[in-house]
Amino acid sequence: MTAGDGSGRADAAGVRCRIDIGADGRYGWRMTAQNGRVVAVSALSYGEHRECRTAFEQLCADRAGLVGGVQHTPGGNGWMWLLRDAEGRATAVSARAYERHSTCRSAYERFRALLAELDDVTGSCL
Repeated sequence: MTAGDGSGRADAAGVRCRIDIGADGRYGWRMTAQNGRVVAVSALSYGEHRECRTAFEQLCADRAGLVGGVQHTPGGNGWMWLLRDAEGRATAVSARAYERHSTCRSAYERFRALLAELDDVTGSCL
């Protein structure tokens, strides 16, 4: 995905959510930590900016009821984490693969904590 127009962000303790538009014209969000590293990306793409923003805000609001965990990458050469909604669809995934299960698990737990911080930000992902 390529960067959007720069308006898609909100800050909570240095954490930002940004909405990007891909080459296919569909939107996806990404969460960036204070150090600039991308922590998570949307597992789904959306046809409209507003739909993507609503999906991220719903993710923050529903965070306590969402399930997730660590699993092997599709290629089996590392670890990734993902978060699923009530219907079992992946909604958020790690932005990269990890070599160690324990490192991936720690990243997953940090992401869950960051979601709690962003939940209180109005217009979490613009």
